[in-house]
Amino acid sequence: MMIKVIILGGGNVAMHLAHVFIKAHEIKLVQVFNRTLTSIENLKEHTAITDNLKKIKKADIYIISVSDSAIKLVASKLKINNALVVHTSGSSSIAVLKDHKRSGVFYPLQTFSKNRKIDFSNIPLCIEATHSKDLLLLQQLAMKISKTYYHIDSEQRKKLHTAAVFVNNFVNHLYYLGGEICTKYNIESDILRPLIKETADKALDISPLDAQTGPARRGDTITFKKHLTNLTPDQQEIYKLLSHSISKTYGKKL
Repeated sequence: MMIKVIILGGGNVAMHLAHVFIKAHEIKLVQVFNRTLTSIENLKEHTAITDNLKKIKKADIYIISVSDSAIKLVASKLKINNALVVHTSGSSSIAVLKDHKRSGVFYPLQTFSKNRKIDFSNIPLCIEATHSKDLLLLQQLAMKISKTYYHIDSEQRKKLHTAAVFVNNFVNHLYYLGGEICTKYNIESDILRPLIKETADKALDISPLDAQTGPARRGDTITFKKHLTNLTPDQQEIYKLLSHSISKTYGKKL
């Protein structure tokens, strides 16, 4: 079954979806819309592009992949009949698409960067729809580009998005802070790379609870206090907060 899709947006998620749809079997990327054509010009050899919502073509699924604050506006200006309209946001409810009788969510749980290639087959796709037949349609779309999909409603997705911030955004910021400490003391930050990789691999292999090590896990107050002397006030606040959370998890005291 060929599924005809139109993407509205030119950001990281939209562009990654566009490229995977172009390569996928039984998916026809009919068109991509964006307010500025320069962001999507590299797609014009593969599909139609436009910056005019009045020139949107016909498709089975319209995927709105814009910032959360813009979803409702784009949806309200999208004038189509009897087609499924979905967004790709992790934190926005399906209700933001209430202007359309057939609505849904097609949320890829992954971090996307513009020039970094990702194997979409390993990305979990979280789908939701107001009608059962549309949920089946999104399920079919998901199966054409990924090995994994989940039926996740809007309330669950909000919680999932929060969890994703912890394991992605916060962890990445800690990588940055660790690198800053190294730089401050004239240490090449690349020395941390093998440790970063092993930490991630180990957490996946034996669970984060069992993989935890370090002074807070041991209740090592002496090392805890020594580390604080190497940090700026802001870094000390983060270090204390995380250390006390770790020590509490394992019934230790600092």
